[in-house]
Amino acid sequence: MVPVINDFKTAHNLTDVTVVADAGMISEANQVALQAAGLSFVLGARIPHLPDVVREWRDKHPKEAVPDALVLTQPWPSTSAEKARGIPDRVIHYQYRYHRARKTIRGIDEQVAKAQRAVDGHAPLKRNRYIQLTGATKSVNRALEAKTRALAGWKGYTTNLIGQPPEFVIDAYHQLWRIEKSFRMSKHDLQARPIYHYTRESIEAHLTIVFAALAVSHWIEHRTGWSIKKFVRTTRRYRTVQIRAGQHILTAADPLPDDLRDALANITSRDAH
Repeated sequence: MVPVINDFKTAHNLTDVTVVADAGMISEANQVALQAAGLSFVLGARIPHLPDVVREWRDKHPKEAVPDALVLTQPWPSTSAEKARGIPDRVIHYQYRYHRARKTIRGIDEQVAKAQRAVDGHAPLKRNRYIQLTGATKSVNRALEAKTRALAGWKGYTTNLIGQPPEFVIDAYHQLWRIEKSFRMSKHDLQARPIYHYTRESIEAHLTIVFAALAVSHWIEHRTGWSIKKFVRTTRRYRTVQIRAGQHILTAADPLPDDLRDALANITSRDAH
């Protein structure tokens, strides 16, 4: 990963790059490598247990509901060994969102209900994290249920950008939807996969065409404010035909609606290039 990022920095004359990724994409070793290379990062953090800062807040506000968008920050100082290697301190920002908690709790309720039906013998025993087996005895794992309910709504963001406010870090992470959108577009709309080629040249040609189309699609979306699906669905209904009548060629075209005409004008205008 680091050589690719360094090549990217060199190609675009960048002094710094911030790597933004989900928790499952960057291992602990990669985090160390990124920091050793002097790169900054923003990562989604797994929360296996209730963080200390969250527990402290709950202890101080035992009767209060957690406010929506509350952010609690927990320092993550470097160890002596890490400091010796030049690895800076990090922080973890924990944010609570009401809609995230509601969705998670709904899922917990459904899984616990299924587990209870299986324990009662009213449903087949299937894979369910809330079913606890002790020998031949089945039971609902209430300790796990309580733990997951306490974590509902919280999400962690790990970063070595300790000088940046939590809002900046969290917003940077939320920009990942643009990359995910590009992957969906390249896979489905542009049919990047499957690849029916076997030689390196053919595979590279296929992917080059796909990425060129992806760049054009993003340009159209940027200039028009439309999704590429809407643009294609709208424009494909309009045609221009040529009719030969003796020595004359007549051109007929469907009249364009105002919104499509404006969109095409934005794409082809001189200031767009």
